[in-house]
Amino acid sequence: MIIWGSIIALIVLIPSMMYFTSEISWRKALAYSIIFLIAGGFYELWQWLKTCTRTYRIAFGLGLTGAFLLIWVNGAIGIIGSEDNPANLMYGAVFIVGCIGALISRFKPRGMMYTVFIAGLVQVLVPFVALFIWPAQVSWGEAWVIKVLVFNFILALPFIGSALLFLRVANKKK
Repeated sequence: MIIWGSIIALIVLIPSMMYFTSEISWRKALAYSIIFLIAGGFYELWQWLKTCTRTYRIAFGLGLTGAFLLIWVNGAIGIIGSEDNPANLMYGAVFIVGCIGALISRFKPRGMMYTVFIAGLVQVLVPFVALFIWPAQVSWGEAWVIKVLVFNFILALPFIGSALLFLRVANKKK
């Protein structure tokens, strides 16, 4: 309660600071509020993960590592062509699948296993969908297409490992 109360107090104080200075805009106030809410959410997640088994925590961390690597690589250099290629935006589906699946499964091990496996599958399928949508820009004959597929599969390995660990946790609970 203390952490969430502090976060809410900070969220309320940021817009009120706008009246005393002209340096803070509504966009910045909204961005800061979202950052504080995310920080509070991660704190709650950390507290909740402390109550889970070690294997569950490792599986969860491995899934988050896969998501972090996907964001990092896609944002820095892009996976399909350059970072400006619109096909790279399709990787957002991986995060949508992960978030929706985790909420639907209520973070239960078997549901999380399906969620991270499907997220990894979506990630592997993104280059194929890009080839289908933009066939003129990408062709199967180019050598970089094979490199993209291999690199994409390597980036999906943390999701697969996470799914296997969640399966292990789910089987122990039986």
